[in-house]
Amino acid sequence: MYQKYIKRLLDVILSGLALIVLSPIFIIVYFLVKTKLGTPVLFVQKRPGMNEKIFKMYKFRTMTDERDKDGELLPDEIRLNKFGKLLRSTSLDELPELWNIFIGDMSIVGPRPLLVQYLPLYNEHQNQRHKVRPGLTGLAQVKGRNTLAWDDKFNLDVEYVNNITFMNDVKIVLLTVITVFKRDGIASQDSVTMEPFKGNKK
Repeated sequence: MYQKYIKRLLDVILSGLALIVLSPIFIIVYFLVKTKLGTPVLFVQKRPGMNEKIFKMYKFRTMTDERDKDGELLPDEIRLNKFGKLLRSTSLDELPELWNIFIGDMSIVGPRPLLVQYLPLYNEHQNQRHKVRPGLTGLAQVKGRNTLAWDDKFNLDVEYVNNITFMNDVKIVLLTVITVFKRDGIASQDSVTMEPFKGNKK
């Protein structure tokens, strides 16, 4: 009952309220991003959702467009300045995803939507993460976020998919708030962003 009907209803109500209540913060962040990082203000990228349906995910940009003399983008660690790091550590860059939740692309809680190019790389077990809508936050995000190895992250995603309950979602949301305030797991140990998934060892 919860997974089939109530979860989606709560997503619409809560994301709609959040879009209204947080609108002043949206406006402030919008102008700060435009001033400190440039335009476009929103980072838009195609991601696979439930049943691998592709949708456009919206975030505030966190990197500049700085390029070298040949016109190539500089490394992430250079383009991710202090303001961009602040957006990521506070998860303010994720706010536009509330619109994705409201229109049904995403859910408040679920496996995080990853890159489209990863789709052919998943094994059958890992691909179970696409049985549900991807989430603004999820079990993997409160268990280590970007510091987790890919196998651990996928196992937590599937664990969530197989145990969706109202109380589990409430627990994950509360733990997310704590994680954001503590700013845990923003970057992996070896990179300012998560290392790309390269498939499973055979």
